Amino acid sequence: MSFTFDSRDKQHRLPASPSRLAACIAVALLPGAVHAAPLSLNEETVVVEGTVDNATDNAQDKDYSVKTTTTGTKLLLVPRDIPQSVSVISQQRMQDQNLQTIGQVLTNTTGVTAQVQDSDRTVFYSRGFFVSNYAYDDLPTSISEVWNFGDTATDTAIYDRIEVVRGATGLMSGTGNPAAYVNMVRKHADSREFQGNASVSYGSWDKQRYVLDLQAPLVESGKVRGRVIAGYQDNDSWVDNYHYRKKFLYGVVDADLTDSTTLSLGYEYQESNTEDPTWGGLPTWYADGSKTHYNRSDTVAPDWAYSDKDSTKVFANFTQRFNNGWEAHVNGMHAETNFDTKLMYMSGYPDKETGNGMVGYGGWNRGERKQDAVDAFLRGGFELFGRQHEMMVGGSLSHQRNHYDNSMPDALYGMVDIGSFKNWKSNIPDPQWTAWKLYSKDDINQSSAYTSARFSLADPLHLILGARYTNYNIKYNPAGAPDTRLESTKDDVTPYAGLVYDINEDWSAYASYTNIFQPQDKRDVNGRYLDPTTGKSYEAGVKADWFNTRLTTSLAVFRIEQDNVANNTYTYLPSGESVYESLDGVVSKGVEFELNGALTDNWQLTFGATRYVAEDKDGKAVSSDQPRTTLKLFTRYQLPMLPELAVGGGVNWQNKTWTDVSGGPNGRDYVDQGSYGLVNLFSRYQVTKNFALQANVNNLFDKEYYDYVGSYLVYGAPLNFSVSASYDF
Repeated sequence: MSFTFDSRDKQHRLPASPSRLAACIAVALLPGAVHAAPLSLNEETVVVEGTVDNATDNAQDKDYSVKTTTTGTKLLLVPRDIPQSVSVISQQRMQDQNLQTIGQVLTNTTGVTAQVQDSDRTVFYSRGFFVSNYAYDDLPTSISEVWNFGDTATDTAIYDRIEVVRGATGLMSGTGNPAAYVNMVRKHADSREFQGNASVSYGSWDKQRYVLDLQAPLVESGKVRGRVIAGYQDNDSWVDNYHYRKKFLYGVVDADLTDSTTLSLGYEYQESNTEDPTWGGLPTWYADGSKTHYNRSDTVAPDWAYSDKDSTKVFANFTQRFNNGWEAHVNGMHAETNFDTKLMYMSGYPDKETGNGMVGYGGWNRGERKQDAVDAFLRGGFELFGRQHEMMVGGSLSHQRNHYDNSMPDALYGMVDIGSFKNWKSNIPDPQWTAWKLYSKDDINQSSAYTSARFSLADPLHLILGARYTNYNIKYNPAGAPDTRLESTKDDVTPYAGLVYDINEDWSAYASYTNIFQPQDKRDVNGRYLDPTTGKSYEAGVKADWFNTRLTTSLAVFRIEQDNVANNTYTYLPSGESVYESLDGVVSKGVEFELNGALTDNWQLTFGATRYVAEDKDGKAVSSDQPRTTLKLFTRYQLPMLPELAVGGGVNWQNKTWTDVSGGPNGRDYVDQGSYGLVNLFSRYQVTKNFALQANVNNLFDKEYYDYVGSYLVYGAPLNFSVSASYDF
C-alpha cells in the first residue's frame, strides 16, 4: 500500500521543519523554547510504503483539532482556508475537560464569555455582543435571551464536536449577528458492527450521571445502521435547596441507499426539572450603600419555585453524490420546546441591621416554541480559465412560532411579602395567582437564497465570494397587549468576501468582509421590538497548520461597526420584561489568538487569548459586564513512561468587569469585579483496553468570584470535583 502527499495539496498539508515549528510555538506560548518530539513527515513530497502506523492513527483519534470543516462557508475546507476566526471543540476535548453541556463548551471556547444571570439562565457573548445564532448540522436556528428555553443546557453526549465561527456569519445563518455562529455536529451511526459505551460519574453536591451509547448494523450488510444514546443526571448545588434532574434520549438511523446516496433520520429529546431555582441573585449593596458579602450557598428562591423544560427535535439529512464530484444536501428539522417556570425575583437593598427593605415579585410563565426549517444546497468543483474552483448554491426556509402565557401573584404589582431578608429561610407561602393571560405571540417566517464560490486566482491565492438574500417577516403582539397585532417585513442582501494568501506551506494570510443584518427580540418602552441591527464586519489575520492539520494556529484582528444596537436601560415594562434602547455608532475592535491541537503524539493543547474594546459613538463602553481580555488554556499529556496515564488541566483568566446601575442606594450606580483566574485539573487512567477511570477538579484554589455583577450578584461555583468510569464494549 502506498500514499502520496503533495506539499501543495491543501487537504494534506505537511509540517514545518522541527526547528521552525519549535520556534513558532515558543513565540506563541512560552518565553523559552518548547522542546517537542516532531511528528513524522518531512517537507517534501513523499511516498510512504507499507501500512498506516496504528499508533499514529490512534493518536489522531484523540486530537483536539479536526481535519476539515464546512462551517463558515459550507465549503469543505481545512480551518486554515477559512477567512475568519474558527474554533472547533472536539469530542476528545469535551471528554477530557468534562464539558457536559453546550454552555460549558462555550464558556471554555476562545473569544466567548458567559453571563450567568441566575441558577438556570446563562447567555453568551463574543466580541461584546450576544450570541443568538445556533445551528444543528449546519441547519441554522436562533435563540432569545428574553425567555429561557434551556438551549445551552443541551447535553453534549449526542454531539461529535462543536464548531464556533466568531464574527458576523450572515452567509451561513441568514441574520448576520456579529458575535458568533455555533454549529453543533451530531453523532451518527458509523459502525458496521455492534459496539457501545457505558459511563457513570459522581461528583460534588451529590451529582450522579449515567450515559449509555449503543450502535449496531440493522441489516447484515451494514448499509443501514442505528445508534441510541440515553442519559440521566441528578444533582444538588452549592446553592441551598437547589435540585436538578435531567434525562435525554437520542436515536439516529443512517442508511446507504446506494453507493452515492445516504439518508439519516433522527430523534432527540431532553427534559429537565429544577426545584428551587433562583431568579436573579443576591443584593449588591445594603441600604446604606455599603457592599454586601453573603455566603455562596445563600439563595433568594422560595421553596415553591420550580423550572421545567422539555425539547423534542426530529431531523433528516439527505446526501446525493454525483460522478462529477458534486453533491446535493437536503437537511430538515422540526423542533418543539416548552418551559413552565414559577419564580420569584427579589428586588431592593436590605437594611444591614434589620434585613428589611427587600421585595419579592412573582412570575409564573409558560412558553412554547415550534420551529420548522429546511435547507438545501449543491456544492462541487468546476474548471475556469484552466484552474480548479469550488462553488456552493442553496436556499432555506424556516417558520418559528412562539407563544407565552403569564400569571402573577394576585397582589399589588405581583408583590410577595418576604419579611426580613436577615431571617430569610425560603419557606414563605405559595401566593394566590391570577388567571393565565396571553403575554405575547410571535410568528416568524424567514426565507433565504445564498451562494458562495472559492476561486483559485493563483497557486497561493484564493478568493471566496458569496451573498445571501434574506426575507424576514414577523407578526407579533406588543408586550402585555394580546389584542394588538403588529407585522414587520425586512429584506436584506448580505455580501461576503474573503481572500486567503498562502505565504508558504505552513502559513497563510487572510482578510474578510461581510454585512450585518440582525432582527431583534428586545422591546422598547412601548413594548415594540427594536429595528434590526445593521452594520459591517471586517477581519484580517494569519493562520498556520502543521502535522497534516493536527496542529493549527490563528491570529486575527477585527473591527465591527453597528447601528441600532440594543442597550439595556435597566427599566422595566409592567410585565417585568427589560426595556431596551437603540444605540448607533457602536464599534467593537480587537485581536484574537488561538493554538489548538497536537504538539506531539502525546501532548494536546488549546490556548486562546482575546482582547477587544466595544464603545458607542460617545465613547461609552458597551457590554462592560463582559471581560475585555480573556485567556483560556487546557492541555492533556500522555506519559510516555506510563502510556495508560494522561494528566492535564488548564486555567481560564479574565480581566476586570463593571456595570453602571441606576437607582442604587445612596447614589451607588457603579459596581465592578477585579480580574481573576480559575484553575482546573484532570487525569485519566486506562485500566484495561476497554475500561478507564477519570477525575476532574474545577476551581482548584476555591476562588470566590461572581458570575454576574449588577444590581444583584450571582456567585460562581466553588471548588468541585467529579470521578467517572467508562467502559467500551
